[in-house]
Amino acid sequence: MTKILVVEHEANAGIGLVGERIRAAGIEIDVVGPEAGHDIPLAAEGYAGVVVLGGTPGPTDDDDATWLPRVRALISDSLETETPFLGICLGAQLLAVVAGGVVAGVRKGSEIGLSELALTAHAADDPLLHDLPSELHAMQWHSLEVHELPPGSTSLCSSDRCPNQAFRVGESAWGLQFHLEALAATAEEWARHDSADLQDAGLSRSQVIEPMRQREAELRQVWSTVADRWVNVVQSAESSTRRSNRVATA
Repeated sequence: MTKILVVEHEANAGIGLVGERIRAAGIEIDVVGPEAGHDIPLAAEGYAGVVVLGGTPGPTDDDDATWLPRVRALISDSLETETPFLGICLGAQLLAVVAGGVVAGVRKGSEIGLSELALTAHAADDPLLHDLPSELHAMQWHSLEVHELPPGSTSLCSSDRCPNQAFRVGESAWGLQFHLEALAATAEEWARHDSADLQDAGLSRSQVIEPMRQREAELRQVWSTVADRWVNVVQSAESSTRRSNRVATA
């Protein structure tokens, strides 16, 4: 059975909507990470795709998050083997660091809550982000951002506070600073447990939760489409690998 590896940094930052779409395609998910009870492998061997989710640490906060070196090694292997990769929030920042980019504090202040996104011209022919609605929104919750994209990467999306909201490294690795996996229930959970972040940003719980509720149907439709497209990339890559293996053994 096709398997996708999911690195979960914290139990309340799960795979959400993206996981729904992966399972709907009949693909099995293996969740690993410090609170999942399973060690993070150093390589993507045995998996058709890898997803690295968001979390509280920065991408090089190894003293506080001792598992991060293993995650970076896994991402490096995914790039080397061209295993389809999807990094979300911290996962995108980790991808940027591994591929040679620079991550630091958000220059215009923390970005929290529903925000508007603008696709770049390069998104028009991107396998995941092409032909999306001109008005896009997604959940944000981050105080770090990619200041410099990795060499040779493709910029795909921006927001008012964060110019590098989405990028692609090579042909099969995507970093998304925004939370396409998050719907209103996620906003409620994070607003409940991360109230200090809201205070620092001058926001109330309702200011974060209500816009997510109002746009729930839109968010589900748009980001399900993107998740499905990433699943298609995974399935196409796996089919290509199987054909190559058959030819090699013929």
